[in-house]
Amino acid sequence: MKEESVSTISGSTTIIEGSGKAIILLPRGTKIEIINALYSPKYQRNLLSFKDISQNGYHIETLNEGKCEFLQITSIAQGNKQIVEKFPAFFTGLYYTKISSIETHAIVN
Repeated sequence: MKEESVSTISGSTTIIEGSGKAIILLPRGTKIEIINALYSPKYQRNLLSFKDISQNGYHIETLNEGKCEFLQITSIAQGNKQIVEKFPAFFTGLYYTKISSIETHAIVN
């Protein structure tokens, strides 16, 4: 695997030590399969891209409830929209949630 860097709000750094398939479970039970997940044991947080969410057939919306902003993951079944996950936002505009790893297949350098 070639060395890769990741750009985040704190800058760009080379922290990737492997890549592979991962299946994660979101708090309300939604499974997300990521074909090319990047592995970084040094990083304290996991990042989930809108691309990975949409490639699993879900849609993304933002919602304001009073002074709170949320990111909603929705699915459409038989013409009906259903909210499957809802994540609150930090004051910085980043959304957060807890995830569980179900399955990972990583190739590490």
